[in-house]
Amino acid sequence: MLLRRMADHQPGLVEDARIAMGVSLTEMRDVNRRWQAMVRSPRARGAVERYRSVLGPAEAVVRRRVGDLECEAWQWRVPLWPDLRLEVITGPDGVAWNEWLVRAPEAAGPALRTAADLVPWSATVDEVARAFAAFGPVRMLDGAAPNRARLSLTLPDGSATVAEFSWGLFQEFREVP
Repeated sequence: MLLRRMADHQPGLVEDARIAMGVSLTEMRDVNRRWQAMVRSPRARGAVERYRSVLGPAEAVVRRRVGDLECEAWQWRVPLWPDLRLEVITGPDGVAWNEWLVRAPEAAGPALRTAADLVPWSATVDEVARAFAAFGPVRMLDGAAPNRARLSLTLPDGSATVAEFSWGLFQEFREVP
């Protein structure tokens, strides 16, 4: 299900991951179809319950403060990316605010000093924003589809670009029009 949106940006990496997991193309499509049916069902469960039904109990539930609001970050291990966690942030009412991949607390992120250091699937939104903030303003932009995000940023050479993310994981750069 995570790989489906990533295939729009990185079909080769998705194909390699699918094969490494021993999953057929038909199985991958079926999983995505069932996930979409769960999400769109008139009796749809909340995001946390949906992930719990598929992934089991969360590895961690961390309380966080965002401004004046208390929220919870639910995190699950993802076998394909052992250094990442699927994180669902819920507000005080239990509604999901965000669902994406984040670096596991015990895992070291990549050293990002140049655009060449940023390869597909190597870094999260937060890691890219922190690494490139020294070169100019970093702004979050709306994504083109659910579970997509974009960061407008300046590279060390001074050029402006947009970094594209799917499920919070870096996919590619797009030129600024």
